[in-house]
Amino acid sequence: MPFTHHGQRQVAWRGAITAALGLWLAVAAVAAQPDISRQQQLLRMVRQDCGSCHGMKLTGGLGPALTREALADRSAETLVAAILHGRPGTPMPPWSSMLSAVDAKWIAEWLLAGFPQEAQ
Repeated sequence: MPFTHHGQRQVAWRGAITAALGLWLAVAAVAAQPDISRQQQLLRMVRQDCGSCHGMKLTGGLGPALTREALADRSAETLVAAILHGRPGTPMPPWSSMLSAVDAKWIAEWLLAGFPQEAQ
């Protein structure tokens, strides 16, 4: 069935809407990251606060290791839930009063990628 002028216009609008939605999602993904100052605060927090239980190099202590290898079977969503809500029956406290979901996701993604070590 050949396209009518009206049908071509609908296809063009759908393409424009799809492109605009894709651009909006890309902007939203960038905006969903903490700013640089907050990222530096989060790095210090993980090293100091998390490190007090999980080891200063996150290789384990009172809490389990948080290395990339130790977390290989975990999803970012699982880690975000543990960060924000704690782990009942363990010493892991909820951090939702200090961290946003964006902060927790940023931390989880860094942990899964291999948390950066401090420069020596």
